[in-house]
Amino acid sequence: MANLQQRRSQNIDGDFYVDRSCINCDTCRWMAPNIYRQEGSKSAVYHQPSNSEERIQALEALLACPTASIGTVEKPQEIKLVQSRFPLLIAENIYHCGYHSESSFGAASYLIQRPEGNILVDSPRFAPPLVKQIEQMGGIKYMYLTHRDDVADHRKFNAHFGCDRILHQDEISQNTKDVEIVLTGTENYQLADDLLIITVPGHTEGHTVLLYDNKFLFTGDHLAWSDNYHQLIAFRRACWYSWTELTKSMAKLTNYNFEWVLPGHGRRHHADAQKMQQELAKCLEWMQKAA
Repeated sequence: MANLQQRRSQNIDGDFYVDRSCINCDTCRWMAPNIYRQEGSKSAVYHQPSNSEERIQALEALLACPTASIGTVEKPQEIKLVQSRFPLLIAENIYHCGYHSESSFGAASYLIQRPEGNILVDSPRFAPPLVKQIEQMGGIKYMYLTHRDDVADHRKFNAHFGCDRILHQDEISQNTKDVEIVLTGTENYQLADDLLIITVPGHTEGHTVLLYDNKFLFTGDHLAWSDNYHQLIAFRRACWYSWTELTKSMAKLTNYNFEWVLPGHGRRHHADAQKMQQELAKCLEWMQKAA
């Protein structure tokens, strides 16, 4: 829990605050941009909620914070209501799980609700309120893991829901050596008629992304929107395998139509398929210049 005695001086006076344990993962800033922003090397509250909608958003960010660095002076009476809102609806049958994990440096995870069985994309914290809500939504058939960095509490979800975990062979470590479905090579993998796993080595050697219904692209740490650059980007300063291979993998995505980029780190982005391809071309041009 956040510690009032460790409250950052950069916070504006009022109920909500961020303490010094913040790791600057950006979660609160994109979930509640009207409340939180970066001050120095960490987040802080720059505007106290002024209505019920802002207060709910501030509390959603509080629950999602991977280090429990957000607190309130007064005990929030709405906390159970806010807990029941997760997973948060993004569009159609796609949800943001919240409850980010510190071991994944605050990466976002997602739930695809399907009649054929739900898909958990990367792992959030194994938080009891979230687990209860996922149970009510039909459980988990597959846990798809984009790459080694964002596996968090995968073992707990596997034990509880009996879901099959999916991860590329080149991403497997001691922590993930018992995953049920191991992808190999550079060929794509058709998990179902509406689910295509695309290999995109670069950020890490065995990174993959998941295309659902030719509309939603779950990108892990391969591709994200940047508010600073106002465009789609790859993470040049967090490329652990090969920028050259990452650029080739990005070009590969021009062969597919999608309207949503849903990343682990960075901001999500929505545009029609034609506009998204234009944004992808702009990203590729930027990557080639950054090589």
